[in-house]
Amino acid sequence: MPYKFQTDKLLIKREDDKRVKLTDEERKEIKKLYGSISQRKLAVMFNVSRRLIVFIGNPKTKERNLELRAEKGGSSFYYDKEKHTKAMKKHRHSKYELYKKGKLKENKNE
Repeated sequence: MPYKFQTDKLLIKREDDKRVKLTDEERKEIKKLYGSISQRKLAVMFNVSRRLIVFIGNPKTKERNLELRAEKGGSSFYYDKEKHTKAMKKHRHSKYELYKKGKLKENKNE
């Protein structure tokens, strides 16, 4: 039987979501500093990959990357079923912990 947070489509607040690497303010800061500071230094400053810095600083690069990936077969090109299963189990567990603490919010779109 599924958990209530799965059937009711409760949402995780952005600050509690472990999948989010950067806040909106950090993204704005990266865009502002992009070009004046090296990509490697920005990546170290924000503890993310250089590739993410490039995608934030130059959105056309990200669009081109997605186009090339779609030509190769999309995300299935990189898909590993066992790894995905473990990641989803870990995510569901962390979402359940947030549900028990009352930190999930209602989905207003439904």
